[in-house]
Amino acid sequence: MENDLNEQDKIDNPIGRPEPAADLSTPSEDEPVSSEPPQAESEDFPQEMEASPAEEAALTPTLETVIEAVLFASDEPLKPAKLAEIAEAGTLKQIHQCVRDLNRKYREGGFSFRIERIAGGYQMMTLPVFNPWLSKLVKVRADNKLSPAALETLAIIAYKQPIIRADIEAIRGVASGEVIRNLMYKGLVKIVGRAEILGRPMQYGTTQKFLEVFGLNSLKDLPNVEELKNPQT
Repeated sequence: MENDLNEQDKIDNPIGRPEPAADLSTPSEDEPVSSEPPQAESEDFPQEMEASPAEEAALTPTLETVIEAVLFASDEPLKPAKLAEIAEAGTLKQIHQCVRDLNRKYREGGFSFRIERIAGGYQMMTLPVFNPWLSKLVKVRADNKLSPAALETLAIIAYKQPIIRADIEAIRGVASGEVIRNLMYKGLVKIVGRAEILGRPMQYGTTQKFLEVFGLNSLKDLPNVEELKNPQT
């Protein structure tokens, strides 16, 4: 699937006509003061923003519009098979084609979002160019923040999985049991098996949520270790 994130979308900022200033002057004693409560000002929304019942009745859902509506409402990636199940129509090939057609429509129309492949599924996401504005709206929950120790441990597990705790601690040089438990509590790490060595210690690996949180389609999308050692300047 082509990557549409590199496109530079422009943001239109039309400047509306300034509204007249409100009259805040105090009425004089000679002026009669109305005893009736002030009427609430009506919000002047364009009429075209409200769809009439006739327009809604005339709308015929298609596989493409159903997929668009489902992805718009979902807060997590949905696999093509799940989309076909929800839509009760279409093959996997048709689902992929609908996503391509929708992305082409978004690209040609200058929309601020695209449908991206995340963790093996599809999710509707805004383009990075709008991050400065979205960051003012979205507040990251404190319990989702990862400490440097947690990020270091998570990176070791991601690149070395499946891995036992002793190997993690050998790399970090400190005890990591509590950090691993916190990562498991957050749903980023899970037990994936037991090592075939003395004592059969538990092996750890990353979860589907790990892919979703870091915007990866699969573990193959992790940055190459050599790229991390020698970042381009």
